[in-house]
Amino acid sequence: MNRWYGKLLGLIAGALLLRANPLAGAVIGLLLGHAFDSDWFGRRRHADPWAELGLDPDASDAEVEQAYRRLMSQYHPDRVAGAAPEVRAQAEKRARAINAAYDRISRRRR
Repeated sequence: MNRWYGKLLGLIAGALLLRANPLAGAVIGLLLGHAFDSDWFGRRRHADPWAELGLDPDASDAEVEQAYRRLMSQYHPDRVAGAAPEVRAQAEKRARAINAAYDRISRRRR
């Protein structure tokens, strides 16, 4: 997902808030907007792990394992080894998210 609205809002807000030097304010706002658009502050880092695996929180351990294996077989980066680099990067990102969700669920259930 390529977001741009954080950059735009940061640019405008920075220029308006730093009226003594609007150019510097715009640059600072643009950088902060880029940081939010790129998720440098980890807003999505703590997403619901059960939603990531497509499960309810009351799912059994066997259901969690089955969903994990199904999703990893579907989104594993080796399945798209010959595809375009963008597709491979997207598969790697999705596989990392699935692994992280499975790890969080496993740690919570210990």
